[in-house]
Amino acid sequence: MDPTELSDEILLHILRYVPSTDLILNVKRTCRKLADLCLDKSLIQKVILHKEYQASDNQVKQMLREAGKEIRELDMSGCYWLSSSTVDLITQCKRLVRLDLSGCPLTSLRLSKLLSDLHQLSSLSIDVGAGFDSGQLTTECKATLRHVRELKQTLFAPSYGVVPCCVNLEKLLLYFEVLDRTREGTVMSGQLMVGESKIPHYQNLRLFYARLAPGYINEEVVRLYLTVFTDRTPENLRAFLISVPGSLAESSASKNLLDSMAKNVSLEAFQLPKSWLNGSSLLQHLKFSCPFYLSFSHSMISGGQLTQWVINGHMDCRSLVSLNLRACPFCLAPDLPFKKTVENIDCSILETLVTACPNLAHLNLSYAHHHSSENATRHLCDILAQLKHLRSLSLPVCAIVDTSSPTDKSLLQCPGQSTSRTATLGFGKKVRIGVQTDRMTLPDQNSCFWKLLKENPFIVHLELIGSNFYSAMPRNDPAIRNAYPPCALSHSVGDAQISNISELEFLQNLTLAQLPGIHTGSALVSIGMKCQQLRSLSLANLGMKGMVLYIASLCEMLSHCKHLKDLRLEQPYFSANGQFFQALSHCSSLQRLCIVSHNGNFQPDAVMSFISACPSLVVCHMFTGETLKACRNLQQSIKQSFQAERPALNVLIFPLLHESLADVIRDVPLMHLDEITLFKSRVAEEPSQLWC
Repeated sequence: MDPTELSDEILLHILRYVPSTDLILNVKRTCRKLADLCLDKSLIQKVILHKEYQASDNQVKQMLREAGKEIRELDMSGCYWLSSSTVDLITQCKRLVRLDLSGCPLTSLRLSKLLSDLHQLSSLSIDVGAGFDSGQLTTECKATLRHVRELKQTLFAPSYGVVPCCVNLEKLLLYFEVLDRTREGTVMSGQLMVGESKIPHYQNLRLFYARLAPGYINEEVVRLYLTVFTDRTPENLRAFLISVPGSLAESSASKNLLDSMAKNVSLEAFQLPKSWLNGSSLLQHLKFSCPFYLSFSHSMISGGQLTQWVINGHMDCRSLVSLNLRACPFCLAPDLPFKKTVENIDCSILETLVTACPNLAHLNLSYAHHHSSENATRHLCDILAQLKHLRSLSLPVCAIVDTSSPTDKSLLQCPGQSTSRTATLGFGKKVRIGVQTDRMTLPDQNSCFWKLLKENPFIVHLELIGSNFYSAMPRNDPAIRNAYPPCALSHSVGDAQISNISELEFLQNLTLAQLPGIHTGSALVSIGMKCQQLRSLSLANLGMKGMVLYIASLCEMLSHCKHLKDLRLEQPYFSANGQFFQALSHCSSLQRLCIVSHNGNFQPDAVMSFISACPSLVVCHMFTGETLKACRNLQQSIKQSFQAERPALNVLIFPLLHESLADVIRDVPLMHLDEITLFKSRVAEEPSQLWC
């Protein structure tokens, strides 16, 4: 049957999955019927170029010229490879309502020229870099900014950006990425660079979100943004979220702000720095109306405080969709201990939370020891199984241990007792791809973890992270050399337990970190074969320290991952050799690869052959124990061979423990740095659809 004989409705539905550049430049030219359909408003009013890595400057320019007049929403976020001249053509999109240029090259003069012609704009996302001067914005540009109701700014320099010009803001998102020192070593100042106004306009604000990268300058700048709130808290404020990696000291101004919020607003989404919550009675005074997102990440809040707030506060939490309790060691214990860390959970507290929040879709309990006591009436996984709407879940590895079952002594086998066969597989014996190396481990249908996953078959994002795991990959500091020992209970989580994950047919994102009980990794084969929708895979520190015994199973797994787009692998002593890259070449959809390996190595010829065989690959980051010379030679070879045909190619090959690593990764596009280069828990990290 000729596809063009299908009805217009069916064809339009199919064409929605075609990238915008292909739609306008290729499909449109095939026949008259498709030419008309490709210009249908339902297809071209919203153009998304985000992660369309193959879109070149010429293609985007041509698309904007042909369809620009009809585009109302344009998402070019993360298109770091597009030139300034391409960005200039956005002026042809006169009807734009939403524009996302975060990650694109942009100066204050270029922004002024763009916005002067976009009179209907109501939503804007931009980067603010060094040298940005709002005084260079024209009168026409400021007239456009007065109508902007939603603004997202990523700040690479201390600045208010365009906030003072946006007098009708309802949604303000701020990402602080200011480094404490310049590339030359000069200490940065926290004084804001401003234009004619120093007072942002928050009176109509409904949502305020601030996410800080590490560094004291970011803390200084966010305080200046918050100062305005102390004068008057917006009456319509419904979401107030501040995400800080460390501890943002509470000041008299922040106390006044919180007191004002407690009196004047009713919140639906909420997150504060941990130091503002610890030991505070703030929760008892804040008012909430149908909350949908709550985050207490890294705070010292007890389960008793949570249940008192939820139950005794008579709050209706049935509307709650996301709950982040990451790195909250006492959130499932009745009270904060005076001396010893409490690891066993209180079932009644978890029961209370689950009963009060039955519609949770995103739950993060990672980076804490949550142990189900042998004397407990119910296991943590049994209680969580009552939640029927889970879509993303992050748990510490020790939380899935079935304490009622006898421990499999083979899983606690000492490194020196590994069989000669597994040791040989781990350290370089070649295994033919496509030949199953071990019998697949069957799911343990008697375990509590299996029951939890069985009750939530639609989970798309799952994380199992060791409670003591810290990535060796730094943000602004030298690489971490010392590893913390895994939780003792996590040694009993082996392939039998991990193979339960293969029951999740809709799984798209999987993270497994610090699982010392994994040896041959046969569970990975089961996951690769059955989880055919897997898009992102992050594996870190599987097996005992210093031993890589699961390579054969990993290679077998990768041969089944036809739709995998992102792979992050962090493993000491990992050899990125021909065997590994031959298996990885089966992942024909792979776009981004990051390898972090203390004392690891790579084979340059194998890397080059793999990149040549995977035309979709645009990000290759490798941080190993190789010499600086070897890293630079490979990086240069990759760029010279593939940069011309892959405009978005981003390559960084560098020694993990080199003193200049922190300076080198500052050149990585923020999108890649945030999503794959750096390891972190991403479940309930922020409200879903925070910026649509």
